[in-house]
Amino acid sequence: MRAILTTALLTLTTAFSATAVAQETEVTLIHAGKLIDTDAGRVLTDRYIRIEGDRITQVGSKAQMGDIDAADTFIDLSDMTVLPGLSDAHVHLTSDANAHGYKRLTRSTPRAAITGVRNAQRTLMAGFTTIRNLGAPGFADIDLMNAIDDGDVIGPRMVPAGRSIGITGGHCDNNLLPYETRQTAGGVADGPWAVRAKVRENKKFGAKVIKFCGTGGVLSKGTKVGAQQFSFEEMKAIVDEAHQLGLKVAVHAHGEDGINTAIRAGVDSVEHASFISDDGIRAAKRAGAYLSMDIYVSDFILSEGEAAGILAESLDKERVVGKKQRERFQAAVKAGVKMAFGTDAGVYPHGQNGRQFAYMVQWGLSPMQAIQAATINNARLFGEDANIGSIQAGKFADIIAVDGDVMDDIKALEDVDFIMKGGKVYKR
Repeated sequence: MRAILTTALLTLTTAFSATAVAQETEVTLIHAGKLIDTDAGRVLTDRYIRIEGDRITQVGSKAQMGDIDAADTFIDLSDMTVLPGLSDAHVHLTSDANAHGYKRLTRSTPRAAITGVRNAQRTLMAGFTTIRNLGAPGFADIDLMNAIDDGDVIGPRMVPAGRSIGITGGHCDNNLLPYETRQTAGGVADGPWAVRAKVRENKKFGAKVIKFCGTGGVLSKGTKVGAQQFSFEEMKAIVDEAHQLGLKVAVHAHGEDGINTAIRAGVDSVEHASFISDDGIRAAKRAGAYLSMDIYVSDFILSEGEAAGILAESLDKERVVGKKQRERFQAAVKAGVKMAFGTDAGVYPHGQNGRQFAYMVQWGLSPMQAIQAATINNARLFGEDANIGSIQAGKFADIIAVDGDVMDDIKALEDVDFIMKGGKVYKR
């Protein structure tokens, strides 16, 4: 009897193993009419993409592909432009664009997490298969990442920051309530050792990147948008601790002094960079730091922000920041600084991320450069270029497609027609 049971168990185990292998090696073949090669910055025609499981295994012409009839699934995109999945370097999935200012005080952390589930799906369905989430209450973004990875909810790949680090009373603090409430944001710290502790705490709870506020901000009450926050010693402590732990660092910085100090401290990306000087542009280029400049969001803030609860003082600040930021973006592009694609989604409604492409082209990038910013550039900034950012063998099968030619009309990326993430089709 024992021998019979053992044989039966081995048979079942072998069957389950064979089933698992079969599932992992299911082959999908995509025929791309035009394929954007983001590594080389060129457009290829009439190419085939072989996918096994969640990875790309081969890209080439029909003659190079061998037996194309051997695929389990064939997807005909021969009349479309095919690109790698897009990425956004600066979003807040747990934020609601309709709840700014004092309205935000009504949103609990559990409610923010629920909002994140909705926004994650909207973001993926806009063609953004990877995002960097730069700040969320109570580490809700890390739980959201885990839920997506576990298949509980639908959303993009996430690089979460956890809680943003900031000074007392600064842009990353809660300045809306009176003294008696004793309200302080979870990432607030003052002094080099205190900020190191916050980096360690973020890492402990699952952060994949560190974000700190190096200047005041547009949407924070009582902060001067260009004023530096944190000393050089504090910024250096944040960066050194993060890099020692294997994490990259993004700094929120609008003003010239804060930008220059953060670059000197060794940050990997500067978010917003609205008033970056020519010296700052040169410093960023020398350091290899990326600029992530959200040059679309100003239109939403000034047209719809008041109804969403954005404070009058914030609207006044944005009237100064918006045009200046676009002018400095243009100067940075001309200087050849590395440009990321970051939109600050959450300030405006999620799912509209693609609207920034047209602004980037208007203010100096070619269509190909704008696409590269949202693909291979971001992949390198995230440290994920071995997995995402281009359609190459070995990378995740994160693939999108649009009708028309994006080189002629970059706005085609505002309405993505086909979306695949990890070999699974979400929109067709």
